[in-house]
Amino acid sequence: MRMPRGGRLFLATCLGSLLVLVLYFQSITKPEPGVKNGSRPGKSRRSPLQALYNGEQQLELLAAQRSLQGRRELLEQACLSHTRKRRVLAPEDLKHLIVDDKHSLIYCYVPKVACTNWKRVLMVLTSDGRYTDPLAIPANEAHIVGNLRTLSEFSVPEINQRLRSYLKFIFVREPFERLVSAYRNKFTRHYNTAFHKRYGTKIIRRHRLNPEPEALQRGHNVSFHEFVQYLVDPRTQREEPLNEHWERVHSLCHPCLIHYDVVGKYETLEQDAQAVLKLAGVEGTLKFPTSGKSTRTDGDMSARFFKQISPLYQKKLFNMYRMDFLLFNYSTPEYLRTQ
Repeated sequence: MRMPRGGRLFLATCLGSLLVLVLYFQSITKPEPGVKNGSRPGKSRRSPLQALYNGEQQLELLAAQRSLQGRRELLEQACLSHTRKRRVLAPEDLKHLIVDDKHSLIYCYVPKVACTNWKRVLMVLTSDGRYTDPLAIPANEAHIVGNLRTLSEFSVPEINQRLRSYLKFIFVREPFERLVSAYRNKFTRHYNTAFHKRYGTKIIRRHRLNPEPEALQRGHNVSFHEFVQYLVDPRTQREEPLNEHWERVHSLCHPCLIHYDVVGKYETLEQDAQAVLKLAGVEGTLKFPTSGKSTRTDGDMSARFFKQISPLYQKKLFNMYRMDFLLFNYSTPEYLRTQ
């Protein structure tokens, strides 16, 4: 059988069996009982994937298991209902999937969904003792390219093996809360001058009538309304990919092409993170950092921001993020005015 050009990956979910197809080799994501998927020479411990799918034998995990299983099933059903086309993924599409070979984990990071703390945790898990406390790792260090390996760095056979045998997890968030959080962080904080220059100046130039010279030069005072105008402007995505902080989750992590074993939610972050660490067998030695933020973006704050947005633009924005609402079982916000 002929390999696709450029070593590209063909991943798809098949009706009823959730098969992952990579380079046309079939492999069932869920391990069979007794099969030590993810094990490598010298490793005899039970893998996180086995712990998840054999979780009925672990009473302390049962409640978490039911919740996680329900989310997986809802995601699968949504994918079958709302996606029709199979597509080809290149290794370039796998840059958001972080790999921990030591604990057989793959994590797709989503900005503004506790990804800094998850990267810190994974740096501890993969560091062989160099790091022991996630919160001792500076936030900027957690985001340095090269500190963690991504799935895109591996060969096609290595990618195939890891997708088949590692526990794959993702954390998601209510789409508009995530979007407002991204706006607040990148456009209302004085220290984010790189974002002001890179995106703020363009947004002001295109979407503000009679801008002041200082605003055109610095891009430091973008309003939320201008930000929304920029997002729904057809030119935006024609010119370049969306920045990862406001890109849709389904475009970053491809949840209808890659079968995620755990779908964690920001709204239940602490318990879902604890479940992942328990599956990885490290819950006794490592605790997921809790956020100390007192002004965390929630539904009420998002509603205040959306009051500035006309029904027309609210509708355009909802259509843009519609798949994230559908795939991850988030309801249409009550404050939304799309008529």
